Amino acid sequence: MTLPYDAIVFDLDGTLVDTAPDLHRSLNHVLADAGLQPVPLDDVRHMVGHGARRLVELGFAANGATGERDLEAGVQTFLAYYADHLTDTSVPFPGAVDCLERLTAAGAVLGVCTNKAERYSTALLDALGLSRFFAAVVGGDSLPVRKPDGGHLTGTLDAMGAGGRQAVMIGDTTTDVAAARNAGVPVAAVSFGYTAGPAADLGADGVIEHFDGLETVLAAMAATSKPANA
Repeated sequence: MTLPYDAIVFDLDGTLVDTAPDLHRSLNHVLADAGLQPVPLDDVRHMVGHGARRLVELGFAANGATGERDLEAGVQTFLAYYADHLTDTSVPFPGAVDCLERLTAAGAVLGVCTNKAERYSTALLDALGLSRFFAAVVGGDSLPVRKPDGGHLTGTLDAMGAGGRQAVMIGDTTTDVAAARNAGVPVAAVSFGYTAGPAADLGADGVIEHFDGLETVLAAMAATSKPANA
């Protein structure tokens, strides 16, 4: 199949890799250290996507706890623990690796645009053997802006050397959809990610039920609207 989009940018957590279990353990380590109650895994899935500080903040809020000093200490505890447990249980979503292989073979240039800090993003991808697929990995601390700011996505495309190519974003939350809209780039949402509601309600241009069907979804998107230039 000829790809209608040949510059494809993926979100990381909840889109390419199921990282929620390791993030869940790391957050509950912080909460236990602070004498607070653990947060269920299902709740953590819906907290992911805005970076470590926001995740810890939401974990504290779930316990009715506030305080900037305690929050900052919690963030540092989280980062130290998570660095040692990046891939205890985190794995690519079913079909993701085969999909990346197909896209690369078809001549697409691929990138990652994530609100996870760059050093943890690259370490995670390295550990899972996925870094080889990506021309650029741009984290939440790589640029002056981050998703949902469209500049995070356009900055990723620049880092990929994607000028003149047809770009598309693949994500799983309203943050990803908003970033794509703000950048003027088409966007597809995966149905198996971390959004609290159905992926069909995110306002994306297409919904991917499984990575086996990604190319079909992109073809349908391109048939109904002209893709944007990267």
